[in-house]
Amino acid sequence: MDIVNPAVSDYLLTHCTPPDALLSELITKTAEAFPGAAGMQVSHDEGQLLTMLARLTGARRAVEVGVFTGYSSICIARGLPDDGHLLACDASEEFTSIARRYWKLAGLEDRIELRLGPALNTLRALPAEPVLDLAFIDADKGNYPLYYEELVVRLRPGGLIILDNVLRGGEVADPAFQNSGAVAMRHLNDLIVGDRRVESVMLPVRDGVTLVRRR
Repeated sequence: MDIVNPAVSDYLLTHCTPPDALLSELITKTAEAFPGAAGMQVSHDEGQLLTMLARLTGARRAVEVGVFTGYSSICIARGLPDDGHLLACDASEEFTSIARRYWKLAGLEDRIELRLGPALNTLRALPAEPVLDLAFIDADKGNYPLYYEELVVRLRPGGLIILDNVLRGGEVADPAFQNSGAVAMRHLNDLIVGDRRVESVMLPVRDGVTLVRRR
């Protein structure tokens, strides 16, 4: 299912701030290094959205679940102030080796802290206080509900969680799809809309992006 008409999608991509030389190089490097997985990288319009949301919320403390080769990390970190901090969680040394290289090239290595290992363990080890300003979830879909719960209780009032791939190519809207990713995302989407701790909006951006603001 096309969430957005392909012609409209192409138009959107050409009518937002384009990626700079470093991000363009990272796109190329990712496609060369991982041709079968390059689709895991956020598109440049979604990356621009991440930067803008970080700036608009005035975020200083941020968490990312799912780094891949670091494109989204750079976009989030660029939206933070000089003393901001992004905790980047991923389980792959192979993917994040490229991320670390480009964080350094971007001059952001002092703002981004990489934690390798199961992200759920990393999140559960964080202090329980609600001090996070921003979180971005773009990782294994089956664990989305668990990541969400660990993050929402640590989000300050007015803080924002951004969730990617919430439409799963339209699978969430069709009960015929019962794979683990679709089932988990369907459950999470229902949970969020009924969660009185937050207010939310789901947007048809790429594969679906939900913005969740802590009350």
